[in-house]
Amino acid sequence: MAFKVSVSGAWRVTRTVWLLLLVSLSVSISVCRAEYPLEEQDSAMENIVTEKKAEESHRQDSADLLIFIMLLTLTILTIWLFKHRRFRFLHETGLAMIYGLIVGVILRYGIHVPRDISNVTMSCRVNASPATLLVNVSGKFYEYTLKGEIRGDDVQDNEMLRKVTFDPEVFFNILLPPIIFHAGYSLKRRHFFRNMGSILAYAFLGTVISCFVIGLLMYGCVTLMKQVEQLDGDFFFTDCLFFGAIVSATDPVTVLAIFNELQVDVDLYALLFGESVLNDAVAVVLSSSIVAYQPEGDNSHTFEVMAMLKSFGIFLGVFSGSFALGVATGVVTALVTKFTKLRDFQLLETALFFLMSWSTFLLAEACGFTGVVAVLFCGITQAHYTFNNLSPESQDRTKQLFELLNFLAENFIFSYMGLTLFTFQSHVFNPMFIVGAFIAVFLGRAANIYPLSFLLNLGRRNKIGSNFQHMMMFAGLRGAMTFALSIRDTATYARQMMFSTTLLIVFFTVWVCGGGTTQMLSCQRIRVGVDSDQDNSISITDGSERRSTKQESAWLFRIWYNFDHNYLKPILTHSGPPLTATLPPCCGPLARFLTSPQAYENECQLKDDDSDLILTDGDINLTYGDITVSTDATGAHTSGGPAAPDDLDRELAYGDHELVMRGTRLVLPMDDSEPPFTDRRMRM
Repeated sequence: MAFKVSVSGAWRVTRTVWLLLLVSLSVSISVCRAEYPLEEQDSAMENIVTEKKAEESHRQDSADLLIFIMLLTLTILTIWLFKHRRFRFLHETGLAMIYGLIVGVILRYGIHVPRDISNVTMSCRVNASPATLLVNVSGKFYEYTLKGEIRGDDVQDNEMLRKVTFDPEVFFNILLPPIIFHAGYSLKRRHFFRNMGSILAYAFLGTVISCFVIGLLMYGCVTLMKQVEQLDGDFFFTDCLFFGAIVSATDPVTVLAIFNELQVDVDLYALLFGESVLNDAVAVVLSSSIVAYQPEGDNSHTFEVMAMLKSFGIFLGVFSGSFALGVATGVVTALVTKFTKLRDFQLLETALFFLMSWSTFLLAEACGFTGVVAVLFCGITQAHYTFNNLSPESQDRTKQLFELLNFLAENFIFSYMGLTLFTFQSHVFNPMFIVGAFIAVFLGRAANIYPLSFLLNLGRRNKIGSNFQHMMMFAGLRGAMTFALSIRDTATYARQMMFSTTLLIVFFTVWVCGGGTTQMLSCQRIRVGVDSDQDNSISITDGSERRSTKQESAWLFRIWYNFDHNYLKPILTHSGPPLTATLPPCCGPLARFLTSPQAYENECQLKDDDSDLILTDGDINLTYGDITVSTDATGAHTSGGPAAPDDLDRELAYGDHELVMRGTRLVLPMDDSEPPFTDRRMRM
């Protein structure tokens, strides 16, 4: 009975939100109708009329924003009902798109508010359209700003549709940064670096393969469309490659949410999440490099080796510059939080962290780099270093803050996607291009996953199974990044056709692929309910130990983590061994200056779980007081000291212990909930 009451109450609340949404629409309509007076005003009343227009415009903008707030509220209440009923066929992003579609239909076909437009024809000869135009009317100057070129049939005559259309820069400068930063800040680094080689292959090489496969297939489709005269405008090969780049950006937010809820195999989660995080960054830089491709001397979009090499150089320069800028901002924030006492003022500490993180995106864009790449690696750096310097309150605040911003921004974008399908005035839907795009996207994803998985399995000890490959193929959803890249430029016929087709691809992948995730997991017999911590423990099989994490960690990253633990962590944070113990004696003054007092207090503790990434197959010495246990690669061990072996097993079940390896000293905290060691085998 309580369940029925809660569900009925949820429906009543949802119905109330729908009524509020309709009220906000009616308010927006009434304000919009009164915005422009039709009667002529004399010059003495111009100031009053101007103030009235400004006030009415403010009310109109508030009513329009209220529409989106009501959409998000309705989405949250409905998705709570779905979670209460354990209904996993529709994620909140797909639901937000549905509600956006409903409101878009109402605005497009149910409401029409005529726009007051005065057509004044002026003729002048200029080489390019001026960004700002000053017009002298009876001795008074009026300033007009260029909005862009429009065709005669694209004139927006519905004021409501014009008001709910946002500037594309809003998505890049306001909505995308928290989404990308949260992806880097919430990254599970242990599983990410454990599969780092495979993730880099899928994200970099796989994205490039997908881009060119889709581009070539779409160029063949466009050529066929020209033959049958179904193409009304120019569509070059570079346009096809640009389309391939933007639709190669995957955003499996729906799939990952279900993975997290069901606790799917951690390696599969890491591969999908890591690929999507880096894949977005690569797609952004790749698309900008394709736009920069320009053969010298003409504009025919012909192939030229030097132009291609120049675009490749731009790709490397922009990506590396953005990467360096993001890491540098994270390092500066870490140093500021380490050598100041901001942790005593949690509000100021959280505010500084938030502003430094967001400014990374804007700084990269202002410097000509890519903000998406910069803010991604800034988030990873902040999580690895700055997070350790924050107070416990600020650690919780920053996690919750960016999780909330990510949730709201992502659902806002998906709501706007549904709205845009009916409010955007320059849609170009070509059936042949749409069918060709769906086929190309499917084949491009297949060319990314299957060949690379085959090559990666040649060097991996933990193979990527065929069921994982099929799941990764199925989970290649398109989302916020694809939409943001496509809507950023819709000036030409080709870009308008790409934007309209991209919307349909996003809808299909989110609803069909995202909704079928649970069935696909069951069909592929992929294990669920996996504890990410226990999955990385040492399993005992036939008298030998298998250290999966260290086996999968590449030697390059083992070296990196040794260097990071002994030098970078002590310099940038309060954790890790003191620099006085790791630096040469000649660097004593510098080491004492850079080592904080907290580092000596935390000498016997390691605050994160990154240390298991650099374990090697060599001998391990476990020291607890006066007792030493030595283990070799096979798991055999010997003990020495005053305590008996049984006492040692009992003692090691609690407290902290030190782990000493060849040339590297690490200290690992033992979880109090960890069961005692059995059979004299060492677990981690």
